[in-house]
Amino acid sequence: MNGFPWSAFATNLALAAAAALAVMLVTFAVAVRAGVHRIVDVAWGIGFTAVAAATFAASAVQDQGDPARRLLVTALTALWGLRLAVHIGRRGRGHGEDPRYEALLAKAPGNRNAYALRMVYLLQGALVWLVSLPVQAAQYVPGPPSFLAWAGVAVWALGLGFEAVGDAQLARFKADPAHRGRIMDRGLWAWTRHPNYFGDFCVWWGLYLITCDSWEAAAVSAVSPVVMSLLLTRGSGKRLLEQHMADRPGYAEYASRTSGFLPLPPKRKGRA
Repeated sequence: MNGFPWSAFATNLALAAAAALAVMLVTFAVAVRAGVHRIVDVAWGIGFTAVAAATFAASAVQDQGDPARRLLVTALTALWGLRLAVHIGRRGRGHGEDPRYEALLAKAPGNRNAYALRMVYLLQGALVWLVSLPVQAAQYVPGPPSFLAWAGVAVWALGLGFEAVGDAQLARFKADPAHRGRIMDRGLWAWTRHPNYFGDFCVWWGLYLITCDSWEAAAVSAVSPVVMSLLLTRGSGKRLLEQHMADRPGYAEYASRTSGFLPLPPKRKGRA
């Protein structure tokens, strides 16, 4: 088996950055025209899909990596990214600005759109590039997928299932007017307060495992699932959402019986 092609991969890093930047700049132009910056959340999944497609094409032209692995990691990334983009787009349809962006842009020292470009779009584009390192590196791993890579596919599938089912359950719950003001504590939401974030966690650790047939690829992309895990648990994911939900009636009691992240059997009501 040949070693990891560092020179070809270095070219890929620049191409991936260009793909992520292009998606964010186009999204910024659309958002400015629409007057709503929450559109950037839709671009998150699209950005990863664009990076996967661009690096798939580049590695194929360079004749690097294993064709089966290239196709596998690109398809998994696109399926996850496009599903997420469609879900977020549907969820936000007809709504105004996201409160997170309203709060951020209220601090803008000068032009709000220029501030949004720097603090939201370019930052998210950089994160897409960084978090997608396993997707990029997997395109260049020589040799067919091993058992470890297929274990990564299983972890990815678990994550996508948690995320998609959790999102669907929450959407149905919110669609019922009888549930207005109530806390969702059914289905997967009875086992973890964040099935969607846990799903993302599994997706990115699964994609990382697909790179681990090459220690060089594993080493260069190990930062990705770590950064994603921190974002989900301590950054813009779980932590901010729970701060927003803390004062909702019934949330403290729900939190006391439901795991904060990893799915666990719910505690019985009334038990500490």
